[in-house]
Amino acid sequence: MERYEFGNPDSANILVQLIGDHELSGMEKEVAHIREMAGEDFFLQAYKVDDWNLELSPWQAPAVFGDAGFGGGAGDTLKEILPELTHDNKTYFIGGYSLAGLFALWAAYQTDLFKGVAAASPSIWFPGFVDYMKAGEIKADRVYLSLGNREAKTRNPVMAIVTDCIEMSFDLLRKQGVTSTLEWNEGNHFKDADIRTAKAFAWVLRK
Repeated sequence: MERYEFGNPDSANILVQLIGDHELSGMEKEVAHIREMAGEDFFLQAYKVDDWNLELSPWQAPAVFGDAGFGGGAGDTLKEILPELTHDNKTYFIGGYSLAGLFALWAAYQTDLFKGVAAASPSIWFPGFVDYMKAGEIKADRVYLSLGNREAKTRNPVMAIVTDCIEMSFDLLRKQGVTSTLEWNEGNHFKDADIRTAKAFAWVLRK
């Protein structure tokens, strides 16, 4: 898995983000926005996956758009990156956009390594995920959630429940005593992904 690095390599704050090819071109802009909102003190390690639906999905699920189903390879992805996150004097945060945001949430149920989760417009509609959250307890101290105010306006019946899912998830986290927020952004799922992700990371860093 290719790794891209941004920010201050000596920082005690390590941001971990899973990205796809489509996000590479926006990373410099994202990093600039994080720096503007949260200061200089972070080092972002971005890991590029080759198969978005396979490598970031926590379990197998049928396709919800197109022909590409979800392969349930998140466990293997997490096992690949964890050996690189072993510094005792570092604080780790994990985040991402869309399915990578869902992966970040899921990862924080698997390990207590991550202090905070920056889940920007996460694919919280993923079949069975809200029930998974209800059955477990997240190991992170703080969680940022966001959604575009037009993301539920879709003809896809699975994705159309995203507003209900994110509100249930936010309520669940608060009841479990997790420091959390839910921010609404203007637009659909494809608007300002880099800025939304930057806002998510800046929030967990500032907290």
